[in-house]
Amino acid sequence: MAGGLIGLVLTGSAARLGVEPFFMELIAGMEEALAPAGSTVLLLVVPDLAAELATYRRWADDRTVAAVVVVNLVHDDVRPAHVAGLGLPAVLAGRHPGPFARVVTDDAGAMTTAIETLSALGHRVVGRVSGPADLLHTAERTSAIRAAAGRRGVAVTIVEGDYSAEGGVRGLRELLASSPAPTAIVFDNDVMAVAAEQELIRSGVPVPARVSLLACDDSPLCELAVPPLSALSTDVHEHGLTLGRAVLGVLRGEPGREHPGPLISIRRRESTGPAPA
Repeated sequence: MAGGLIGLVLTGSAARLGVEPFFMELIAGMEEALAPAGSTVLLLVVPDLAAELATYRRWADDRTVAAVVVVNLVHDDVRPAHVAGLGLPAVLAGRHPGPFARVVTDDAGAMTTAIETLSALGHRVVGRVSGPADLLHTAERTSAIRAAAGRRGVAVTIVEGDYSAEGGVRGLRELLASSPAPTAIVFDNDVMAVAAEQELIRSGVPVPARVSLLACDDSPLCELAVPPLSALSTDVHEHGLTLGRAVLGVLRGEPGREHPGPLISIRRRESTGPAPA
């Protein structure tokens, strides 16, 4: 089935999602892959899970979309089975044990790279402000960072964030109040990292002389920050392209399979440096 709309539902604050460069770049990649087939993305932001499930039902009843992409998978996620029961072709952005087509990024490898980079700079106490704990990729990152830290003799303290600027600042303050305080902090997205860096600068805490910072989800926000933020870089546009191509494969009747997402690398900028003596 060529052409038609491809549904993407984001659950959460529309205002916060509006400043998330990740999703805008992801959708741009999807659009590039879908356009030659005459398809485009229909994006809807809803307040909660119930509204998301209702949206899928309405789309199925009205035949609004040809397929859906399901993002931000959580533990015991009910959405894959829900869309399957509605007869909606689907691609999942993340790891899942079921028969669905899915695009999987190496979140564990990203955290391993983070610890290896920071430990090589002499950091022995590392903090992390995570994303919401119920997300599968948050749990994957948590397991990986603890394992990598154990191998390197690094102590890790993790506090939960919510991807917002406010969450980044809250997490920063909580980590700096811990004992021993971390000399480097990893943030699970760019928005939290940028807000935390601004808070440190306002407070007179030098970056990276006293605290090194490392963001996940590299973006122009990281490049424009002062000082520019080091980041774990995933080609989000390429991720979107892969999702779009997976959707077209499902619409052609291809069986569901796992598609590897883009490789993750680290971009060293001025926010990371040697651990303070």
